[in-house]
Amino acid sequence: MWAWPCTVALVTGTTGILGWHEMELDAPEIARLGIERLSAARLAMLGTIRRDGSPRISPIEPYILNGGLLVGAMTWSAKAADLRRDPRYMLHSAVTSPDSGEGELKLHGRAVAADAALRARTADAWWAALPPDKAIVFTLAIAQAFFVSWDLERGVMTVHRWSARDGYSCSARNYP
Repeated sequence: MWAWPCTVALVTGTTGILGWHEMELDAPEIARLGIERLSAARLAMLGTIRRDGSPRISPIEPYILNGGLLVGAMTWSAKAADLRRDPRYMLHSAVTSPDSGEGELKLHGRAVAADAALRARTADAWWAALPPDKAIVFTLAIAQAFFVSWDLERGVMTVHRWSARDGYSCSARNYP
């Protein structure tokens, strides 16, 4: 007999915005599934806010290091200007097909410019070969994380939720 993928909701949260490591401790299932998706695609879409308040979507290469989620941008890019002006972001993992059953990682929070010491430890990231005046690195602090899983065979959508304030919960429902 098949069982729903979620049977318990945990609320262990704190207040504020936390890093990948804290989310990993509080919501290990989201972190595990999220790393799988980010590693498989090696690309995600980053939403930022333009000067006029409209959204901008840009592809990025996420990089997890020492419990932090990092992204880089060319210093002259619109995405970097957006994040320097308004650090709010939304990250969505890449989805390659409408019927693939790939899960979806969704993060909301604030981007913080990484310090020189953290940047120096990212030797295999694309920005490592560029000086700081050519590429800027941001740490993505996380206020909310979601992972949506699709069981295409059974027609079940599972939503894992986590926030720094409310902790972790999980729910499943039939679709469509």
